[in-house]
Order: sequence, then C-alpha cells, then structure tokens
Amino acid sequence: MVFALTLSFVGMAAAQGDSPLQGSMEDEYVMVTFVSGIEYWKPAYRGMEEAAANLGVSTRYTGATDYDINQQVTVLEQVISQQPAGILLTCINPDALVGPINRAMEAGIPVVTFDADSPNSNRYSFLATSNYEAGVKAANYLADLNDEEGNLGLITIPGQLNHEERARGFQETIANDYPNMEVVSVQDGQSDQAASARAMGSMIQANPDLVGVFTTEASTGVGAATAVEEANMVDNIDIVSFDTDPGTLDFVESGVIDATLAQGTWNMGYWGQMFLFHLKEGLLNPIENGNWQEAGINPLPDYVDTGVNLVTQDNVEFYMGE
Repeated sequence: MVFALTLSFVGMAAAQGDSPLQGSMEDEYVMVTFVSGIEYWKPAYRGMEEAAANLGVSTRYTGATDYDINQQVTVLEQVISQQPAGILLTCINPDALVGPINRAMEAGIPVVTFDADSPNSNRYSFLATSNYEAGVKAANYLADLNDEEGNLGLITIPGQLNHEERARGFQETIANDYPNMEVVSVQDGQSDQAASARAMGSMIQANPDLVGVFTTEASTGVGAATAVEEANMVDNIDIVSFDTDPGTLDFVESGVIDATLAQGTWNMGYWGQMFLFHLKEGLLNPIENGNWQEAGINPLPDYVDTGVNLVTQDNVEFYMGE
C-alpha cells in the first residue's frame, strides 16, 4: 500500500511538472543484445520502453544478429560512438566486453548489464535471474508434485554457467532436503529439441520408475515433453521446464509440461532503464558528506535478482502471446 501511494504521489508531481523523474525525448537510451532477433529479448525491451515512456525519454534496440563475440563488440563500439544517454547491455562474453564497457563509462555513458554479465568491467549494476534459486524452485515444485518421493532426471547444457547454476540448485536441493528422492540421471540436451527428446527417451528406458525431470532450457523442455508424450508417460512423469517460448507454453497448456519457470525479463528492462535514468540525471546520493563519485562508491546494488515465476495450467493464458 505504501508503494502504491508513493507511485501516486510521483505521478501527481510529474503532472505538476515538479518531479525530477521527467527527462527529455532527446535523451536516447540503447539496449544492446546478441542474437538480437530471438523472442527472449522482447519482454526485456518492452519493460525498457515502458519505463522510458514513464520518464519521458526515448529508447532504441540493437544488437549482434548472430551468436558472435566480435559482432557484438563492433555493435557496442558503434553505439558508444553515438554518445547515448545510457546503455543497457547483455554480454555474450564477459571478458570480451570489458574494454568497450569501461570506455563507455570513461566517456560518461552509464552502463548497466542484464541477463548475462561482465563482472570484471566497471558497469554499475547487473539485473538477472538467480539461476541457482531457479533450480531450487524447480526441485521444490517437483518434490511437492510427488509427495517428496521418487527418482528424478535432469536435462541441462554442460559448460554454460547459467545452466550449471540451475542444475546445481536443483541437485543440491534434492540431495539436501528430500531424503526419499534422488537425481538418478543427468543428460546433455545440447540446446536442441531432437537431442533432448533422445536423451529423455534413453532416460525413461534406463529408469522406468522415473517420476519427474527438470530441464534447464526451453528447447530441452520441448524435447523432453515430446519424448514423454510419445512414450505415453505423461501421467507418470512430471516435467518442470524453463522460459516461456510458444512451444513450451503449448505443452504447459496441454498438461504435458507441469510447469515452466518464467524469468523476470520485463523487470530487467524496466528497472535497468530506471537505474540508467537515475545515473544520467544525477538523482542518486547514497552518502551524506560529499558525492559518491569522489568517494569511489557505487550508488546502485551490484546485483539485482529479478526473480522467476512458476507458469502452470492455472496461469499460462496470461503468458500466451508474450
């Protein structure tokens, strides 16, 4: 209630022209991604656009069209040369982008990262899903579905930190909190539906008493769901997947996938834009004596967990068409 009242007050002040949270449409903030055409980035940019509309500033979306480190570096360098008001960036590679990020900061262009970080750079803040906690949530949900008993499987992408963290959160939660459950099979989904379907089929053959599986990525979830459906095991094996691509949501709607974890990508865009605006407009003053620049203090939280939500048959309709 207090939060709602605060927002109402800010809205009234803005209407009266007294709020500092009113910028200029000449100030352009830029989101830079990689594989820029995929659906995943759309909610994040929508969040950024909505924050910008509330603040009276403009935004632009760009990025590397391919999964190519050099291409994203080139795009980012081009954006920096245009002197935008701020940059909201997801990093294809943490080390390759340190130089460009630091150059932007030195040029007075605030940089906030989201979804994938460059922690050794001088960026102000990183907004993302806590992948470990997402794995914990998946473990708890599968345990609840199965009265905390039975054998489980895991289909993940080895070698990718975000997937490894999701897998670790899942495995450690099952091992530590559910003594009557065990992760009996871990398979590589190769970020491919066909490969994941084969992995799921092999898992079922080797473990006919399997009660559930967690897939750490959307295509692996669709592949696993396809295999479970083809094996006529929908009533026997519960699936928790990740993200909200159309194929995953269709399987949730039909009940083949019991739940999927929706990342807070809108939050990443919305609050990333808010952070950049506050930096650009000099609205942050976390210390009483002097300014934070002179003190060498970061005025923003270094990391913000934007959370995950469970999408089930009960609420999947609200995610359809995202």
